[in-house]
Amino acid sequence: MNLRNLAWAGLLPVLMASCVSNKKFKSLQSKYDSLGRAYGALQGDLKNCNDRVGGLTRDKSNCDAQVAALQKQIEFLKANNTQALKQLEDLSVISSSQAQSIKKSLDNLGAKDAYIQSLQAAMAHKDSLNMALVNNLKGVVGDLNDKDINIKVDKGVVYVDISDKLLFASGKYDITPRAQEVLGKVAVVLKNQPDIEFMVEGHTDNKPYRKGVLLDNWDLSVKRATAVVRILQNKYGLEPAKMAAAGRGEYLPVAGNDTEEGRAMNRRTRIVILPQLDQFFKLLEHK
Repeated sequence: MNLRNLAWAGLLPVLMASCVSNKKFKSLQSKYDSLGRAYGALQGDLKNCNDRVGGLTRDKSNCDAQVAALQKQIEFLKANNTQALKQLEDLSVISSSQAQSIKKSLDNLGAKDAYIQSLQAAMAHKDSLNMALVNNLKGVVGDLNDKDINIKVDKGVVYVDISDKLLFASGKYDITPRAQEVLGKVAVVLKNQPDIEFMVEGHTDNKPYRKGVLLDNWDLSVKRATAVVRILQNKYGLEPAKMAAAGRGEYLPVAGNDTEEGRAMNRRTRIVILPQLDQFFKLLEHK
């Protein structure tokens, strides 16, 4: 091919393009742009599809993991169910073999409950008797000063506390005439209760005492207790087998010994109505 032909070959496309109308060119350009947009949309759809496929793959993996976990739970529940059934079978064997023993235990519980109720009834009866005794004692004693005589129930035991100021002169163990009248009133109530036993206790403060035959507060407290017991026996006819005399000395105070008031409260004679434990022992023997 010569130079002239080559020149024509290079100019031919230019001449052909120039021959295409401007309107047709714009139409082709519009189609090209439209195809470009369609291509871009298809690319976006493809990406979305790929994303959804990836999500579905992950969901499938999660579902597979959940299915595996649920399968393990099912196997665990099956194993526990088998074990529970075996335990129930064992329990049924135990219940059938020990039914008589269980019934006997229940019967024993019922008997013990009845026994406890009978003891509670006996204690309630004893408490009511004690309150009646206290009321009778307070009734016969009358208008004595509360500081001189105190009658109370503590933990089921009746106590009659009489101050030494009322019973004895200072440092003495001879009972005053006024005190003999008070003891006579108390003796009336005690004598009307033939089953009652009681103890007379002498108490002192902690001030050292030694005079004549008395060596210490132990001696003084015992002498005062036996003096009260002798009056109740010899003058008012109480049965000596129902009485006991004891000296507590200074070792069971009801108040501090650091004040005169406290020491006066500790110097006292106490009549303790002894609980009738033999009645409760009889209840125990029957059970």
